[in-house]
Amino acid sequence: MKYFEVDFQLSPLSQDACDILAALTADAGFESFEETQHGIRGYVQQPLLDRQALEDIVNNFPIMGTNIIYTISEAEDKDWNEQWEQEGFEPIIVGNNRLAIHDGRHLPSQPADISVEIDARLAFGTGTHETTQMICEWMLDMPMKDLRVMDAGCGTGILGIVALKLKANHVTAYDIDEWSSDNTRHNAVINRVDSQLSVYCGDASLLDSKTADYDLVLANINRNILLNDMPRFCQIMKQDAKLILSGFYTEDIPLLEARGKELGLTLTGAKNRDKWASIIMQRVNNA
Repeated sequence: MKYFEVDFQLSPLSQDACDILAALTADAGFESFEETQHGIRGYVQQPLLDRQALEDIVNNFPIMGTNIIYTISEAEDKDWNEQWEQEGFEPIIVGNNRLAIHDGRHLPSQPADISVEIDARLAFGTGTHETTQMICEWMLDMPMKDLRVMDAGCGTGILGIVALKLKANHVTAYDIDEWSSDNTRHNAVINRVDSQLSVYCGDASLLDSKTADYDLVLANINRNILLNDMPRFCQIMKQDAKLILSGFYTEDIPLLEARGKELGLTLTGAKNRDKWASIIMQRVNNA
C-alpha cells in the first residue's frame, strides 16, 4: 500500500497544538505520526487522504494564532522498520511479566508466562505502541481457550499470535498492506502457531464471505476506519462475542460507543494510556 507523507510546520510550536492536530487529522484519513523539529509528520494511505477535510482542519484550527503549513509528498517505499532491524528493541513486558514481546536478539531478563518473538521486517509495529499493549492486556484478563478470533489490520501479527499463545483455537487475520500480511505469516512461523493462523491481504470487505462464528474481533486501526468497518465486524460475531478496539484517542470513545449501540453492542470496559484509548464491547442482540 502506498502512503503519503505530510509534513506539518506549526508556529508557534507547542506539544498541545501537535497533539490536537494529530487527533483532528484522523478525520482526513491519517493513521500514524512522528514528531519533527518544526511540528509533526503524518502518514496516510493514498486512497484514504481526504484533502478537503485536511484543508478545513488547517484553516479552522481551534488554537487561535497557530499558523500551520503543510507539504504532501509520496512516502518512500522502504523498510519502515530499518532502524529496528539494525538495532532491535528492548523487550516489552505486559501485565507484570505475564507477556514478553521481543526480537531475536534482545531476550527478556527473566522468563515471562508467554513469550512472543517478532521480526518486524517491512511492516509497521513492534508492540511498543500503547494501543497494542492495551489490547494484549484485555486478552490476558479474558478466558481465551478455544476462541475463534479475527485480527483486523493485523500489522506484524502480534495480537493474533498472543491470542493463540493464550490457547485460542484459530485466528483469521487480514491487512490492507501486503507487507504486513506477509510479515504476519512469517512471525506466525517463528512462534510455531502458523497452522492455526490464516492470513489474507485486503480490507474489511473480506469479511463479507465469513459467517457469524467468531468469538472475538480485535481491531487496532484509526478511528475513521473503525467507524466504517464496525458493521462488518458485527456481521461475523457470534451472540455474546466481544469486540476489542484501539488506535484512537480518549475523546473518541463516546463516538465509538454510540456507533456500537447502533449495532447492538454494549460497552463493557475502557482504558487509556497517555492520549490513546482502548475499549471492549459485547454483542448483546442480533442487530
